[in-house]
Order: sequence, then structure tokens, then C-alpha cells
Amino acid sequence: MKRFAGLTGYALRTWGLTALIALVVFSLTRLVLLGHAVTVGGQPADALLAALGLGLVRDLPAAAVVGSPWLLFELILSAKWRDRLRLPLFVVFIFTLLFVAISEGIFWDEFSVRFNFIALDYLVFTTEVIGNIRESYPVGKIITALALVTALIVWFLRRPLKAASGSPAPRAAQFGWGLGLLVLVWVVAYKMAPPEFSTNNYANELADNGWRSFLWAARQNKLDYRQFYATRPDDEVLADLKRLSGHDKVTATHEPVLKAGYKSVFPGGKQPNVVVVMMESMSAEYMATFGNTENLTPNLDRLAGEGMLFTHLYAAGTRTVRGLEALSAALPPLPGKSVVRWPNITNLNTLGATLASRGWAPHFLYGGYGMFDNMNGFFGAQGYKVTDRTNFQDGLVKFENIWGVADEHLFDQVLIDMDKDAAAGKPFYAHIMTASNHIPFTYPDGRIDIPSPGKRAGGVKYADYTVGRFIEMAKEKPWFDNTIFLFVADHCASSSGKAKIPVHRYHIPAIVYAPKLIKPQRIDIQSSQIDLAPTLLAMLGLEGDDHFIGRNILKMAPEDGRALLSTYQNLGYLKGDVMTVLQPKRKIETFRISADGKEAQPMPTDPKLAEEAIAYFQGAAVLMQQHGTSGPTTQTTRP
Repeated sequence: MKRFAGLTGYALRTWGLTALIALVVFSLTRLVLLGHAVTVGGQPADALLAALGLGLVRDLPAAAVVGSPWLLFELILSAKWRDRLRLPLFVVFIFTLLFVAISEGIFWDEFSVRFNFIALDYLVFTTEVIGNIRESYPVGKIITALALVTALIVWFLRRPLKAASGSPAPRAAQFGWGLGLLVLVWVVAYKMAPPEFSTNNYANELADNGWRSFLWAARQNKLDYRQFYATRPDDEVLADLKRLSGHDKVTATHEPVLKAGYKSVFPGGKQPNVVVVMMESMSAEYMATFGNTENLTPNLDRLAGEGMLFTHLYAAGTRTVRGLEALSAALPPLPGKSVVRWPNITNLNTLGATLASRGWAPHFLYGGYGMFDNMNGFFGAQGYKVTDRTNFQDGLVKFENIWGVADEHLFDQVLIDMDKDAAAGKPFYAHIMTASNHIPFTYPDGRIDIPSPGKRAGGVKYADYTVGRFIEMAKEKPWFDNTIFLFVADHCASSSGKAKIPVHRYHIPAIVYAPKLIKPQRIDIQSSQIDLAPTLLAMLGLEGDDHFIGRNILKMAPEDGRALLSTYQNLGYLKGDVMTVLQPKRKIETFRISADGKEAQPMPTDPKLAEEAIAYFQGAAVLMQQHGTSGPTTQTTRP
């Protein structure tokens, strides 16, 4: 007992003090996030209060781990070095705790979740991320405030800190304390899974700990479908996948077209140009077409009325790479990293490769740095001509921020490239990715009636302005009448919601605009981003070239409508108002979704829907395995 008391009196005193401080910071952080969930997220406070108690219990081992360096400080250093380093190291410790707490608040404000794989990715692409933070937040004031608060806390605790440091623990006991520390790290990083005590995802996230969730994300950064999710025999899955896609053959590998020539289905026998504009964070809820009253998207609303509008189309995920993956390769979202981030993928079955084999010139154009998210690498490996902000025409760009050039300049570059292909007599296919509707929401002055920076409303309205400008300029081109435009979002602006997969946060606009080729109409079938590539091929009369998992929306019966949605780990299959969710540990849950997509009530799982969900997601994994791709590695993801 004396030995234990001695160890407690010396070895644990600084560790205990710092762990207690960490626990206080964790609790205050949770209270702030709860306030944000209530005031900004619109959540009822009584539904979240249980997260406070559970969160405190989960914070205890995390606080012990965060304070653990001080155990090593006591056990390893001599009294002389402890006296020299105690105060400066304590300053660093307090500042780091506060800095992480503020970072959690900023991360929660954007994503309404604790740290996850996105936060992990942010440590890699520091140029864009730090630049984005500097342009979006008063970083200097925040750092100054943190330094002042740190100084106050250190001054207030200077005497308890000095008293907490004493003689080192006996050397014979160091191994025992070190072993105990390793056990705590193992528990926090490996055994303490994300909390799932509530049907309200806000409550689950509040009960978590940001330090723990970050370590968990680091460990879970690569997920293999077969290892973690419900499976069926591969032959049954592939047979179902053919049936569900409506194709005799489904593959992830591009196969050269063996049929001779291309016979146009349009008057005059011309090969139409195809221009796909994938708009950053353009949620359907911003459009008057879907009930918005702020007049943010007059141009998109006009195009929706004059073109083919898909009213019930859903994004595959919550990240840009998921949208790029879904539209280019028509692949359901696999768990973990998007296929766009996988290394060394070539000869993938993509829309660009399929059109290129029929004579189209495929392009990928992006207003930011295409090295981000491996966009340049992915599209370049599939045979697209890649253009990003580094190789725009000299003198073209007049305005840019950390995320990219202003969308109007991106469209100017698009027009230049399209003119070149048209002059050479080649039909072109362009996949364009915009960037302006993104924090810090800055854009050229005088374009819209919301001064820059205009927050989300300004970003949306400016993005819409550039679409109207682009179409008006394109109308002056000789190739306009023979061009099919598709305007679609990559994902919604927010991914937060009560449900594990909040359906209303996946509803995106999709508009096909070709006034000389396609009549205005509304398509009300429930559908997915992965269906757009097959639908475009069908419009061009190339259904026979289609081996995608997605299917032609124009030939889907209402009862066949469905959408595939995902978070990083949860894979959702939405059919009608029933959502089947595949989760790690081979878990399957089913929910009844409310008409507005905001509520999800648990219900018994329909075996047939579960089989279809597995067919889509396992089928995609099988096809990628057959393609010969090893899978994702730890790389980064753009917000």
C-alpha cells in the first residue's frame, strides 16, 4: 500500500492534474457543440442531454491518454530537467488542448460531426486547408485569444503544477505504469467504437470524444467490403446486379467498342457535344424549383423549366470525390475512400472512355489544383485531357482564392478548349468541376447583389450567375445548338441530420439542357448520381455501349426507382420511403423515411431490399476486384 501511495503521490500527480484539465476542456467543448446543435442545427435539447452523461464516461480514458505524456515526463526525466521543462511544456499542453477544442468547433460548424477521416486528411493537404481557414476565419484574433487564455490558465495553475511534480516513481514500477498506459491507448484507439445509443445522430456525435474519433478514423481509413459488411455469394450478387442495372453485361473495366461507327439519333446525323457541369455543394434546397424563396438561383431555375429536370435525384455521398466517381464511372459508393483516391487505376469503365472510343474528345476541367483529391491523376489515367488552374490560358484569371479560380474564369477556359475541338472537327465531352460555392465564399465584386464574401447565400448566387453567363456566351458559339449540357451538384452543402444517413442532405438538382435537341420535361423517378452516365449514353443512342452499374433513368418504371447513398462507413439503399443501411460488423438496419427526408424511424428489415442493397455494394466491390485494383490507401479528400 505504501508503494502504491508513493506512486500515486509522485508519478500520477502531474498526470492526474493534466488529465483533469483535459476532462474539463472536453466537457466544455461538448456543451458548446450541444448549444450549436440546438441553436443552429434545430435539434431539441431534451433529445441530446443524455449525451452529456455518456460523453463524460467516454472522456475519462481519453483524458488519461491525452495526459499520458506527463506520466512519461515524471518517470523518465530527472528532477533537474523536470524543473526546467515543466512550465514551457505545460504552456504547450494547454494551448494544444484549447486549439483542438476550437478546431472541433469549426469542424462541427461545417460537418456537424466529431473529427473523422476528413480531419485526418486535412493534415496532408495543408496548403489548401490552412489557406481556406485563413481566408474564412479571423485566424490572428483566434490565435491571440488562445494565447491569452493559455497564459491565464497557466498563471492560475502555476502553483498546483509545481506542487504536482515531485520525486520520480521507483524504477521498478515504471514498467507497470507504462503497461497501463498502453492498455488505455489500446482501449481508446481500438476498442472504444463510436457511440450508437440514440437514433439521433447529433446525440451520438455529442457523446463521442474528438481525440478518440480522430484515432479511430486513423485506424479505419481503409475498409474492405468483404471483411466488414454483409455478403452473399458472388455469383448471386453479379446476377442480381445485371438485373438491377438492366444490362446484359456489367463491368468496371473499359472495353474497346467493337461495333463500327456511330449513328446519331438526332436530326442531321451529327455527333452532339456533351458538357457536364458538376457544381460544388449545390443542394436542391437552394433552388426556387424546389421551394426556396430567396431568389438565389434564377438561372438554374430557368434552365430547369426549359430543360429536362430530374426532380428526385440523390447524391452518392457527401464529398466531391463521391460525385466525380458516381458520374464518371457510375459506381456505387464503396466504404472508405472514393475510387478517385485509389492509386494506379487505369482502364476504368468511365463515361469519358466510352465516348472516346466513339470519337469524342474527353476533358476534365477544374478551377482548383487538380492534385487535390487525386483528380488530375484519376482522370488523366482514364484518358481525359486534364486542365486545372495551373494551366489556364495566360491572363485569363482575374480572381481566385485558396480553393480555386472564380467560376466565371473556369467557364472562360472551357469555352476556349471547346472552340479548339470544334475547330478541329472533333465532338467534345467535358466534365467540369466548379469551386466557388465553397468556404471562404469570395468572388469578384459587382456580379451579384450580395457583397463578397457572401457566406453560403453569396456562394450559391454567384455560382448560379456564372452558369447564366456561361450559357449566354455558349449560345454565341456555332457548336451550341448541337451540344447537350448537364448541370448537377457533386453533393449537398451540408451533411448534418438526425438520421445516420439524412436523406434530405443528399437531394441534388440535375438538369439536362439542350433546347435544340431535347424537349423540356420533368422526370420524377427516384434515381441516383450513378444513373446519369447511362442516361446520357441512352440519349446519344449508345445504350449498347453501356456496361455501367447505374441504369437509364428514362426507362425506369416508378416502382424500380432507388438511390444509393453513403457516409464514410454507412451504405444506404433508398427505395421509396425505405432506407436499408449496411454497416460495419455485417450489421443491417432499416428505416422508414419521412416525406421531407429528415426523419428516420427504425423498422424491420425487408430481406429482399437487403439482398438488393448487398448486390449493389458488394457487386461494386467484386467488379473492382475483377478490375485488378487493390483498393484505397491513406490519402486525402476534398471537402
